[in-house]
Amino acid sequence: MELIGTPDNPVPPGALISAVGAEDGALLRIARWSPGPKSLGTVCVFTGRGEFIEKYFETIGELVERGFSVVAMDWRGQGLSARELPDPFKGHIDDFDMFERDLEALRKQVLQFLCPRPWYALGHSMAAAVLLSQAHAGRSPFERLVLVSPMIEIAGRAAHASTRVVVEIADAVGLGASYAPGVSRRSSMSEPFEGNELTSDPGRYVRNAAIVEAAPQLAIAGPTIGWINAALRVTRDFADPEFPRRTGTPILIVVGADDHVVSIPAMARFANRLKAGRMIQLSGARHELLQETDAIRAQFWAAFDAFVPGGREEAAALRRATDQEAAQRIFNPPWWRRLFGGRRRAA
Repeated sequence: MELIGTPDNPVPPGALISAVGAEDGALLRIARWSPGPKSLGTVCVFTGRGEFIEKYFETIGELVERGFSVVAMDWRGQGLSARELPDPFKGHIDDFDMFERDLEALRKQVLQFLCPRPWYALGHSMAAAVLLSQAHAGRSPFERLVLVSPMIEIAGRAAHASTRVVVEIADAVGLGASYAPGVSRRSSMSEPFEGNELTSDPGRYVRNAAIVEAAPQLAIAGPTIGWINAALRVTRDFADPEFPRRTGTPILIVVGADDHVVSIPAMARFANRLKAGRMIQLSGARHELLQETDAIRAQFWAAFDAFVPGGREEAAALRRATDQEAAQRIFNPPWWRRLFGGRRRAA
């Protein structure tokens, strides 16, 4: 496996490339960078749907300059990692739990042996959804999560109950590997800049299009019915008001005010319920904040620098608070309060 640079998007120096195998055999492309012997910790960069490591070379370089070791990974079905279908251009997954296998392979084979602690995660859109599910389940190895335009709810008709029913039925009857109706059969990075919903920066948009032109094997097209059904199952979990309240990992959510790919109101509701997190909204920004203009990216980095690395003691205290709240729910359940109107003491 290799990293593919272009004149406007060179490979950051010092890259170490490897392949790791998930427990089900899927082969994943991993790349690592080090700032030298005095690392502040490791930031793992996780891409959104249809993206790949090369698209984040600029961001990776900026993290290394800040003194962090960096790890980047292509999710299964994307970039140069193993594809899920015989047609490699289809954006497909059966269940987002499969992405958590990728995270576990990264932890076991790369992070715990090769990467200095503390570990942090920087995830965009789809990746943010995977990281949130892992954190909610208590399996996250990361001290802090920085989530860019997280896929809490897909904007538009996808959020409607009727859409969910139709997609679930189509998947159940064997159409999961088919393209979803109306999606593009080519990479979004091959579309014209005018009218795009991803970034207001024409220079970075053209740069990313040049990556796909130079290495079309990196790209995927629109999602399958199976991918959409899997995504809708995950976002349905996020709609539960208790989901963010039971997630103890400190989280920074950064969103663009002009994002029409994921739902801003849903992200705001989710952030307001977090035990240990907050949301920052950047004016003029679209869905891909890290591919935005210099001015917007400067605001993102100011928020990032204020949040990471953070204090490990603070993270431990937040986890203890989450554990205490869980114990209170066990010993003082809602049905007890409704019946008796009082508070039951833990033994």
